[in-house]
Amino acid sequence: MNDRKKHVVKMAHQLFIDKGFQSTSIQDILDYSGISKGTFYNYFSSKNELLIAIFKTVFSELATLRNELLIGQDRSDIEIFIKQIELQLKTNRKNKLITLFEEVLVSNDADLKQFIERGKVKNIHWVYLRLIDLFGEKKKDYLLDCAIMFMGMLRENLKFSLLTHDSNANLNHVVRYTVNRLVNMVNEVAVKDEQLISPLTLDSWFPDCKKNQHDFQKRIHHAIFTLKNKLGQNEQSASISLLDFIEEELLDTKKPRKFLIESALFSLNAQIEAILKEDLKKMESIVEAFFNSLDKTDK
Repeated sequence: MNDRKKHVVKMAHQLFIDKGFQSTSIQDILDYSGISKGTFYNYFSSKNELLIAIFKTVFSELATLRNELLIGQDRSDIEIFIKQIELQLKTNRKNKLITLFEEVLVSNDADLKQFIERGKVKNIHWVYLRLIDLFGEKKKDYLLDCAIMFMGMLRENLKFSLLTHDSNANLNHVVRYTVNRLVNMVNEVAVKDEQLISPLTLDSWFPDCKKNQHDFQKRIHHAIFTLKNKLGQNEQSASISLLDFIEEELLDTKKPRKFLIESALFSLNAQIEAILKEDLKKMESIVEAFFNSLDKTDK
């Protein structure tokens, strides 16, 4: 996204916050961002597509910030998970995402609604993967249920805490309280061997994913995390940005563009120190195997 397009996204986001999505016209966006109608339609086919671009921008920034909290940390440290969830809530509040979500839900646009619902499922998937980090593979069969229940409890706890207190309700207290309930819940369902929804259901929730997608996600997450961890010590922000791009292209795009990923890997290889070359080679092997599997499936 070039700087001018980013500017339009930023200006439109502010307008949607101030006036509401439904009440903001395309002319309002043109006037506020200082662009022509032709430029607008060169970037976006509709106001709805612009809203999706806003959501994607916020989600991408959130993913980067959540990952940064893990750099140099133990993935099984529950305090890091609490910080990540608190960060997510603060990001939602800062960007007025809940208000925008509600406007989408009362609209008649099927594409917008589908995008929001898919975003909810992707967030549940992220929580599920983090719960595996926290509670281990042995409890994996129960953790999708727990991820769903945790997000439901968190949403309701936050809503009624705000009603009971005020708009400045302590997010950390709400998150910590809900995470404590989560720990008890995970232990209870594991002991009782109770399962409502199998994690295998994720395959049907993400129909565009290939059969080995979940294994690939875990491997590429680990490979990228390892490199970020080592790069973080030297504050090589350009290389970390390239890793963020590779991760987003591979995991958040229906059809990952191989030539772009290869270009990013080539740039990484030129930037990083020799001591990190072996880690990069491992990541390149995972990516190569992924594209080879796609080629075989398409034949």
